[in-house]
Amino acid sequence: MRRWRLSGRLAGKVLETNVNRCGLARVDILDDSNRMRNFRAVSMLGLALSTGLTGCYKTVRYVPQTQAPTVFRSAGVDVLQKEVSDRDAAIKALFATVDITASTGGGKEGKITQYTSLHGHIFVRKPGDLRVLLQKPVLGSSAVDMVSDGTKFTLLINGLTGSRAITGTNAVTKPSKNGLENLRPAVFFDSLLVPGLGPDELVTLTESTRVVQSAEGRKRQAIEEPDYDLTISKRKMGNVLQTMRVVHINRINMLPFQQDIYDDQGRVVTSASYDQYQAFDQIQFPMLVTIKRPLDEYSLKIQITKLTLNGTFENDQFQLEIPPGVPIQKME
Repeated sequence: MRRWRLSGRLAGKVLETNVNRCGLARVDILDDSNRMRNFRAVSMLGLALSTGLTGCYKTVRYVPQTQAPTVFRSAGVDVLQKEVSDRDAAIKALFATVDITASTGGGKEGKITQYTSLHGHIFVRKPGDLRVLLQKPVLGSSAVDMVSDGTKFTLLINGLTGSRAITGTNAVTKPSKNGLENLRPAVFFDSLLVPGLGPDELVTLTESTRVVQSAEGRKRQAIEEPDYDLTISKRKMGNVLQTMRVVHINRINMLPFQQDIYDDQGRVVTSASYDQYQAFDQIQFPMLVTIKRPLDEYSLKIQITKLTLNGTFENDQFQLEIPPGVPIQKME
């Protein structure tokens, strides 16, 4: 064991200190009559210094080494909010052929249940028209049909044992314990189309990073990607602001990769992620949208296989007639 010897004088007494390489110190105090009293002490300062300098009492854990992207862009808050608003304004309507996979559960239930994917179509026409039509596997007949005019909705479910209908307003006033029953048209509308900045909304910009796995080449690399967080708020009262949404923007392509939507209590009620962007008439649109509802503990994975932007629709495409004899449940 290597030792170091330090000497000094305190109040007429001679101090001799032997410190080993891990910071444990032996202090010998010799008084002027050459009588020596020995005692052992732990020098906290010596322990801290020697631990940091010599490697005692530390564990090294290796993690994937990240690399910065070779090219990324910079922009101010005024430019970013304009790009988000312009992209939103450029889309008046959309028709998407989709495969939707739903899953429910999480930490509250202690399990996650994933359901069979349903093939179908989504119709969107601004300012608030929406229709989601999903088909039964194999049979191809209607399984779920939902329409909304932006304020109220009608939902028709054709199950194996019969059909039932649900009507209500787009806003949930009495949440159900069944998370999927809290699903409203606005979840599709606001997640598929990242809204621009409203007239009474305020915006701030911060920077952040995320680690993503590069799929290029045989060797996967961890890329520490710089991002922008565009926070959209409104004035609640006085000097109090309420966060409405946070749009996370990739600084490599300057496109949103995630949007978090908050309720009036500051909780994230919807988190939508965007991937697999493709250009449609110079408009970039994600072909994979994953919607997570953490409070309701369900998620929807929407894989778009075909997309048409800014087409025309007939009014009856957003109308749904409930067949006679089908029981109707009203939800609030």
